[in-house]
Amino acid sequence: MKKSLVFLTAFSALFLAGVSTSALAGSAQPAEAKVEAEEAQPTLYEQLGGEAAVKAAVDGFYVKVLADDRVNGFFKGVDMDRQRAMQTAFLTFAFGGPNHYEGKDLRAAHSHLVAKGLNDTHFDVILEHLGATLKELGVKDELIKHAAGVANSVRGEILGKEVQ
Repeated sequence: MKKSLVFLTAFSALFLAGVSTSALAGSAQPAEAKVEAEEAQPTLYEQLGGEAAVKAAVDGFYVKVLADDRVNGFFKGVDMDRQRAMQTAFLTFAFGGPNHYEGKDLRAAHSHLVAKGLNDTHFDVILEHLGATLKELGVKDELIKHAAGVANSVRGEILGKEVQ
């Protein structure tokens, strides 16, 4: 059986830890008693609406991708039910939700597609469909731009290029 394509894996570094630190100052406390506390910031997973929202995004994304002759050839013979499940698990993890992803790393997951001609043009099409899907789901432009920036940061890894 052919291995499923794991697209959107560009988001692995994104939203994994939505945490910032701040010092809690207390003038009545000795310096040794001052502590730094971490305030949890909402992850993208939470901002999107959790499991149901990620599933909706994956489903909408694949509707677009499979209808697009520029990229749908990469999915011929792929078990799309399995692909959707893998992608949902990956994005849940990448967006800061529970980690149930057990897929391959970026280069390995896409190497067979690079051998079939996957290139920057195809990557741009995937980003186009991701952005359009997130927009349709009401995701704020700033989050879409951030997600695209992270995707672009791993473009070379996905496309099997030398990474500096």
